[in-house]
Amino acid sequence: MRFSRFVGIDWSGAKGVRHPSVQVAVCEAGDAPPQLVLPPSGVWSRAGVLNWLGGLSGDVLVGMDAGFGFAAVPSFTQPARGLWAEVETVCAGEADLGAHGFIEHRRDAFWLGAADGPRHLRAHLRVTEQVYKQSGLGVPTSNFVLLGASQVGKATLTAMRLLHRLQWPVWPFDPLTECGPVILEIYAQAFARLGGFRGKLRDVESLNIALARHGSLPMPAAFPATFPDHVGDALITAAGLRAIVDQPHWWQPAALTPAIAVTEGWTFGVV
Repeated sequence: MRFSRFVGIDWSGAKGVRHPSVQVAVCEAGDAPPQLVLPPSGVWSRAGVLNWLGGLSGDVLVGMDAGFGFAAVPSFTQPARGLWAEVETVCAGEADLGAHGFIEHRRDAFWLGAADGPRHLRAHLRVTEQVYKQSGLGVPTSNFVLLGASQVGKATLTAMRLLHRLQWPVWPFDPLTECGPVILEIYAQAFARLGGFRGKLRDVESLNIALARHGSLPMPAAFPATFPDHVGDALITAAGLRAIVDQPHWWQPAALTPAIAVTEGWTFGVV
């Protein structure tokens, strides 16, 4: 592939405008270790990440740990870009790319607890999540589930607002361009597992082992010995993207059909 810079973003769907769980890391082509990127305030907002991305140029590949689509079940069969526009319209008044208004807008689709009935009746998985589950590497959570520590649905909705506003090519919804930036959905834990770890990366010793398996030099000696898992997720994503970007099979999953590519999308790193 043609990319020369790789960005990993750990994302959030939480309320508010300051999100310690949002982390950004960058690495250049080659084998230098990834670098953590922080805003002047020290804590990212989602709008701050959007503005930062908008200022990038060149052949940048961005991996964002959030869903970009929902399972193509009734009322969610439209092309994803139409859904992103709908989320933006419904939630335009919410600060910092917030998207809680969309939950009420489509309340019957989401599961927020026992009052919504059996969880499995709404916990639809996209094809990419079914493939990941069958791989035995982990247990994905449906983007329709909005309760619990593993829920990713709220982050999915805020990511859709970012995608709508950013107006970059988004894989696999759009054809890959010959130059310029591309953003795609990732699952940070998949990159950790490709690096040999099934758990969260929270210490530099483990991170350096995983980085080495991704062809990266270790973090600088001054890097903290321990850190939040969100930091580890962003760093291993940037390095992992760089490591696998030139391997064609990641871009051509067997189950990724043209219809899935424009509706549900796909998690890069799942085949």
